[in-house]
Amino acid sequence: MMTEQNNNFESSETAAAPDAEQVHEDAYSSEDIEKGKTMAGLAYLIFFLPLVVCPDSKYGRFHANQGLLLLILAAAGNIILSIIPIVGWILLPLFNIFTLVLFIMGLVNGFGGKATRLPVIGKFDIIK
Repeated sequence: MMTEQNNNFESSETAAAPDAEQVHEDAYSSEDIEKGKTMAGLAYLIFFLPLVVCPDSKYGRFHANQGLLLLILAAAGNIILSIIPIVGWILLPLFNIFTLVLFIMGLVNGFGGKATRLPVIGKFDIIK
């Protein structure tokens, strides 16, 4: 009886808590996503491109924000690790691989029509 109650509690808990990714994706209309897919993907190369080409697109602004955060992380991390002798120079290639992985994740999300935040840095909003 106790395990049955625990199972019911766990299933009701997961059903009551909506997936954060799904809630975030529901904030953008499918028309906005379809129009802004290309610009959202390109935001990771040139973060301000969606702001110039489609300034009214919430989806484009989201990915422009994520691209700006990634740019700031990459620039700051490279500068800081380049200044630190030996340990920083050893960590620099690992940091760049991490940044490349985030970059690829952003490209895939942008071109794929997903509005998922990047791990570690994605929770910040600079562009609103």
